[in-house]
Amino acid sequence: MSHLPFHPTGPATGTCAGEQLRRLRRQAGLSQMQLALLAGVSQRHLSCVETARAKASPSTLHALLSALDVPLEHCNEIFLAAGFAPRYVASGANAPTLKMVSDAVEHILQANNPAPAIVIDSHWNVTAANASTGLLLAMVGIDANGLSGLNLLDTLLRPGGLGDHLVNADEIRAIAWQRAAREALSNPELARRLRDMPGAPAVALNTTPAPVVLTRVRSSYGELNFLSTFTTFGMPLDITVESLRIEHLIPADGETWQSMNTAFSQWQVSR
Repeated sequence: MSHLPFHPTGPATGTCAGEQLRRLRRQAGLSQMQLALLAGVSQRHLSCVETARAKASPSTLHALLSALDVPLEHCNEIFLAAGFAPRYVASGANAPTLKMVSDAVEHILQANNPAPAIVIDSHWNVTAANASTGLLLAMVGIDANGLSGLNLLDTLLRPGGLGDHLVNADEIRAIAWQRAAREALSNPELARRLRDMPGAPAVALNTTPAPVVLTRVRSSYGELNFLSTFTTFGMPLDITVESLRIEHLIPADGETWQSMNTAFSQWQVSR
């Protein structure tokens, strides 16, 4: 089996909108015909836009960027490069317009107990978590007091973090690295974080991923097995909202459910 290290880069700066679209299309593995069909434009017009022989309208740019699933912050950069005003704003965490989102996130986190759930932003920083997440960390001997300042990539990839307590650490670290590397293509800060990671796992080539991957945790309660799922917000128009996602660690067997239930019940009694 061959391995190739991945060296992520952020979005190019100082390039025209067409060049950026062409780079994003190639990164997505799409031909001009495939992207044109997805976006509802002609292949000829897309070719002219990519080579700067034609200027895309705002609606065409929006269709192309949506088809490529480009993050909103990067969409703003391309709109600017095309000579248009940015379309999306980034609200502050305490903005009144985000209160509904904040309330919904808090409800989801609490409803997940006794299963761990965390909120991470586009840089993989943990911005919120439920009580069961702290309990899981305590089960493996990690201080949960600094949970709000934790970075999920750091704790998975750096020595001394959660990754050291995973039975299948190599598998989970490789999956996390691959996902972050894809996201880093349009996120310079995340790209810098990955470049600074010590001993980043290699990306395996010519391998078929398993349909279900368990996160297997070695804890004081024995081995705990979790399925990982993500919740994101549909059709966000705000950069801050788009960047948030909730990771749920769902107990994958009866023993893990029982262990998390016991720990959560004991925590409730001790409050």
